[in-house]
Amino acid sequence: MKFKLLATSLAVSLALTGCATQQSENTQAAQQQQTTKADERVFSQEYLIEELDNGLRVMVVKTDYPDVVSLQIPVSVGSRNEVKAGKTGFAHFFEHMMFKGSKKFPQDEYTAIFKNAGVDNRAYTTNDYTNYHLNFSKQHLDKVLEIEADIFQNLTYTEEQFRTEALTVKGEYLKNNASPIRKLLSAVREEAFDTHTYKHTTMGFFEDIEAMPDQMAYGKEFFDKFYKPEYVSLVIVGDIDPQATMAMVKKHWGGWEKGDYVADIKAEPKQQAPKYVHEKNEGLPGHWLLVSYKGAAWEPAKKDRAALDLISQLYFSKNSDLYQELVVDKQIASQMFTYNPETKDPGLLHVFVKVENEDDLAKARDAINRTYAKARTELVDEQKLSDLKSNLKYSFINGLDSSQAIASTLASYMHFERDPEVINQLYKSADNITAQDIKAVANKYFVDDARTTVTMSALDKAPGFEQETSLNALVAKRDKAPEAPVFKVLDKTNSSPLIDVNFLFNTGAAADPQGKKGVAALTAAMLAQGGSQSTSYKDIQKALYPLAGSFGYQIDKEMLSFQGRIHKDNAATWYALVSDQLLNPGFRDDDFKRLKKEMIDGIKSGLKASNDEELGKEVLYSALYKGHPYESYNYGDISDLEALTLDDVKAFYNTELTQSKLTLGLIGAVPKALKAEIMSDLATLPKGEQSRLSIPDAPELKGHHATIVEKSAQSTAVSFGFPINTIRSSEDWTALWLVRSYFGEHRSSNSYLYERIRQTRGMNYGDYAYIEYFPRGMFQTKPDANLGRSEQIFQIWLRPLRSNNDAHFATRTALFELDKLIKNGLTEKDFEATRNFLINYVPQLVASQNRQLGYALDSEFYNTESFVKYVTSKLEKLTLADVNRVIKDNLQTDNVQYVFITGDGEDMKKRLVSEQTSPMVYNTEKPAALVAEDKVIADYKLAIPANNIEVMAVEKVFQ
Repeated sequence: MKFKLLATSLAVSLALTGCATQQSENTQAAQQQQTTKADERVFSQEYLIEELDNGLRVMVVKTDYPDVVSLQIPVSVGSRNEVKAGKTGFAHFFEHMMFKGSKKFPQDEYTAIFKNAGVDNRAYTTNDYTNYHLNFSKQHLDKVLEIEADIFQNLTYTEEQFRTEALTVKGEYLKNNASPIRKLLSAVREEAFDTHTYKHTTMGFFEDIEAMPDQMAYGKEFFDKFYKPEYVSLVIVGDIDPQATMAMVKKHWGGWEKGDYVADIKAEPKQQAPKYVHEKNEGLPGHWLLVSYKGAAWEPAKKDRAALDLISQLYFSKNSDLYQELVVDKQIASQMFTYNPETKDPGLLHVFVKVENEDDLAKARDAINRTYAKARTELVDEQKLSDLKSNLKYSFINGLDSSQAIASTLASYMHFERDPEVINQLYKSADNITAQDIKAVANKYFVDDARTTVTMSALDKAPGFEQETSLNALVAKRDKAPEAPVFKVLDKTNSSPLIDVNFLFNTGAAADPQGKKGVAALTAAMLAQGGSQSTSYKDIQKALYPLAGSFGYQIDKEMLSFQGRIHKDNAATWYALVSDQLLNPGFRDDDFKRLKKEMIDGIKSGLKASNDEELGKEVLYSALYKGHPYESYNYGDISDLEALTLDDVKAFYNTELTQSKLTLGLIGAVPKALKAEIMSDLATLPKGEQSRLSIPDAPELKGHHATIVEKSAQSTAVSFGFPINTIRSSEDWTALWLVRSYFGEHRSSNSYLYERIRQTRGMNYGDYAYIEYFPRGMFQTKPDANLGRSEQIFQIWLRPLRSNNDAHFATRTALFELDKLIKNGLTEKDFEATRNFLINYVPQLVASQNRQLGYALDSEFYNTESFVKYVTSKLEKLTLADVNRVIKDNLQTDNVQYVFITGDGEDMKKRLVSEQTSPMVYNTEKPAALVAEDKVIADYKLAIPANNIEVMAVEKVFQ
């Protein structure tokens, strides 16, 4: 349910949480130390909390996780506070501007300090608050507090920086606008709200974003109103001394002057009738339905909010009867999920459904109505309700696995009343809810007049929605012998109550036979999401639910990983369920059809239709590995998937999931008896002969080539690169990894490409470089483990540009800068700063238990020392001469493959073939040196022969 569990990626990207209000008197003492004891509270860590004289609220939590500190700065201002007409989007805009620095610490200076200190510095904005989060080693705490305090109190930027960042925000809006989920949320909010500021999204209305470059005066006014201590909290969690930390805060933040502004946010009047709107979306595969109801305000001590979340999970989650009906059994829907953001004022409670056939939209709507009617007329099973509460408890505990996780959770609640005890209030309210409460709350909120419905598809209108349906009318009616094992075991068991298990097989998509691309992924899905011989997947999920146990898979070319997490109290029960899936799969035909359909839909809708950035990266890999085992997408080609049979899956399972290819990873307090049982069970797998796949060298790339994928797109995504011989076990890998970080550290403003393309020119959202496969880059900041490969590429990723002209210019810029890097190498200063950053940053990559296990398994694959030790020891020995030699040995621009995802492929081809000039136009005056450089770059040769350029329709990609 939507009680803030620790790692809710959807909540981060779409959150509608609340903003700060006046604290109750008993928490306004000048200083108070909250010491928790072993009680029934969900959040029970010891903490020190104090409100300074200026209204700043500070919370410090000491943890036993060594070295790393997480500083979170939630500011109680979001798009909810944007009350002035024509001035939406400024809360999000200042999330960007807060990285511009101050007079004392200009952007270049403080980013250099942070880079040398390995500080991971990021931020996000929601509808009710903005959060700045930094993670770093504890020795840098005082300096980080000093810098952030000065920026918050003395933010400084020029008009040129303001106007340039406004272009970046516009580019981010266009990027986000490709998501059907975001479009649905934008449409339902605009329709559902008439008065309240929840009517607009966090990004704001597009017309306001377009006008933003000329709003510098209002920007200063907005900042001066809300960036005041009474709106700000500091949450500091890590290996620190609380009293000493509080003293540091007072030293740097105590002199900040308090403000007096309070936004006049108009209450939304009661909705008088159901609302419906259809959104036409050209080229959108499938059809979407969103049914939303007005919900409750943030009042955790009352039952309403908690009961609404419980209803959402009981009736609309993956464990619900409705999900089983629509997605699993009848397969009417390919996707269904619920999203109920916690909001300061009454917001919306959502149910999303995606169907393939247009006539199924009305069927899905009617099924949702029947389910709400059931909630209003029947009492939920008490055991179901009890299991759900158990799931919440263990899910929360399972998530508290790092200082950063603890801090981010506290930050997401502190903005409400700046008191962490609201967490316990919310869970206590949930614990006290009965089946009668569920029914009563359902009847209070789920009524026709509180509903707003949105359909979205390529159609002009949705069939069956001509007349509004009536919910109120519905309510009114109503075993093999074990052999000697040959698999490997990586035993990192310890005293942690959380247990992580990783069954890592050295096989994957590269083992897919010709004509059966996708069989590895489909096999993995059948094992993780298809049930066992004795138990259906539905019943397994039902049994796992109260345990808060997880079990899933990750597929890559040479690695197939099945990963699970469970609390030690529930380990034996959890293992009995998931081991049966893995060792005695059910291989039911209905599961096979469902999962195959989901996988095909994932390629069509999730990759090709909705994710231009990831699509470009995957097309690049495919183009570079023509005729190679790496050529196909990890999840297969659509035509191959459509032709796959259940026998194909069984054959792959029997031949590839063998002991010889298996490494079992264990971490946490695994009971000895359970460990012995796991060893015995895995010994029943076929022994096999091959320990890992045999992968040939990458095909030789000669000259410059381009693949242009044409699709309905408002921006152009760019990726380019070439194969390299250096992999993680290579002698020069760490040096090349340093070069990559300097040139294009993922999602970091420290990198050189980011500074030249985004920061200086405001062209796009980000520009990065890689020497290892990094999927899902738009959704996460750190790479996943268990993506080990025998072959890698050097790749540059330019997050979508506003036009083909900008894409052409940005590609030229990246090539121009890459040529300079190859020619000149790094300077001593850049080398030292990047090395210092990485030495300090590396521990963050393994900051949680499951990441420690994943990286340890990767070290087994590459036959290296543990990752942190391996990388750190090599970094410490590196010299500038080593790095510059490695640049020349590994990087080049003679042989390059480019990929462009664009709405006008022929225009892009014409530009490339003719070497058409690509002028850069700004909305503000730029330095003369930059303008002169732009003129050079505008005609910089990509040198791609016409016969080396392929334009293809997106429908043909991975077909």
